[in-house]
Amino acid sequence: MATNNNEIENRLWAAADQLWANSDLRPSEYSIPVLGLIFLRYADLKFTLAKEEIEAEGSGTGRRKIGKQNYHSKGILFIPETARFSYLQKLPEGEDLGTAINTAMKLIEAENEELKDVLPKTYTRIENITLVELLRILSTIPAMEGDAFGKIYEYFLGKFAMKEGQKGGEFFTPTSLVRLIVNILQPYHGRIFDPASGSGGMFVQSARFILNHQKDPGKELSVFGQERVAETIRLAKMNLAVHGLSGDIRQGNTYYEDLHNSFSRFDFVMANPPFNVSGVDKERIKDDPRFLLGTPSTDNANYLWIQLFYNSLNEKGRAGFVMANSAADARGAELAIRKSIIESGEVDTMIAISPNFFYTVTLPCTLWFFDRSKTETKRKDKVLFIDARQTFVQVDRAHREFSSEQIEFLANIARLSRGEKPEYILGSEDLTKEHFPDEKYADIPGLCKVAAIADIEEQGWSLNPGRYVGIPAREDDGFDFKERLLELNEELEVLNAEARELEDRISENVAKLLES
Repeated sequence: MATNNNEIENRLWAAADQLWANSDLRPSEYSIPVLGLIFLRYADLKFTLAKEEIEAEGSGTGRRKIGKQNYHSKGILFIPETARFSYLQKLPEGEDLGTAINTAMKLIEAENEELKDVLPKTYTRIENITLVELLRILSTIPAMEGDAFGKIYEYFLGKFAMKEGQKGGEFFTPTSLVRLIVNILQPYHGRIFDPASGSGGMFVQSARFILNHQKDPGKELSVFGQERVAETIRLAKMNLAVHGLSGDIRQGNTYYEDLHNSFSRFDFVMANPPFNVSGVDKERIKDDPRFLLGTPSTDNANYLWIQLFYNSLNEKGRAGFVMANSAADARGAELAIRKSIIESGEVDTMIAISPNFFYTVTLPCTLWFFDRSKTETKRKDKVLFIDARQTFVQVDRAHREFSSEQIEFLANIARLSRGEKPEYILGSEDLTKEHFPDEKYADIPGLCKVAAIADIEEQGWSLNPGRYVGIPAREDDGFDFKERLLELNEELEVLNAEARELEDRISENVAKLLES
């Protein structure tokens, strides 16, 4: 089934991308309307199935008129007749299809309060012939079980993110990184918060994790998000809808606005915040309890985000987030903040990720994990470090990702370190047993190490996995020149990226000194 879905995704994207190539639209002018039509196709198919079921139940015998309440009670969006996908597709040739689709979107919003001001209404900017062809292409999507529609929506999101470059990176986190965060946190039940929610990927993958464990995400999860850009919130709400989810996602600047009263509230916090943001007004946040561990000494918001994630957790809460590599070794006030969190015993796991996982930058990154309940275990004074820089699948020359097997394997390292049993739902049994034959955790040079807080103190409170994990043991002295050259080239790429980042900081600090 998975192969068929992949074939459908590839075929649909190839056709839609060809249409865009022959238009004069910018990626953003094309992407959101296309995602809106995918949403409409999904909603229409779900409505059709529900309509048959409701009519079979005898609601239309005359005793009671069928209305939108019948659909809403089943968790189905109500689609008026003139907003149906099939209705739009059957409009006469020459009809103003852009206006008709805009009207359809307005009608759907009017009948479904949770979609108010969410759906795109810019279809008149697209030529009629292109809209006709888009409807034809999307009409070939069959009625599919589970969240197959959601996967198509996500697939298009990722492709459009690549097309949009830097702007795409603002709303889309590579799915394999999100899945790794989710598989390590294991959000079986509770309130999830993403204060930089983008297009909602953290919520969607959390729901998929629960489905994989044979539970209903709608009953197990409550979703809370905050996002600065209104257009991105609309993408997120459509993303949730095509996955059969709903959530409370609000628009606001997270640095200055705590719209969910997040302090000490959430069971899980997951995020991919913007890296190395400058210009945050420190005067406006100095009394905010979310930043009570201190104000960063540099004009860099990384440690504002780190504190925000940490302080949004309740007494048993767990957090997982993406962060710039430089944050693991930052000095000054950042070091003091990091030291405080480490000494609390609530830093759980740190994972080094190789370059080229993001669509917009080649920089490597680090995944951070906090666990407030860890202080009640034997692991209180220990942190798990994983170096995953050699673990990836090369998608193309410029992009990498994790396979499902690799995601589960890396998550299994964390599970074993916690004394839990490994999982083999995603096919990682061979890989896990190759490294951990007795299914018990052990330090492996070059891959993973559990370090004591005393060891971290000796390293200047660094949370850089490379300082602890070491290098892989070699079985023989054989020398593979090509392999070693590739390794050295990757190391050079990482060092060059970090050097450029350092140069920018130095230039910025010199400029400030000269100004003062």
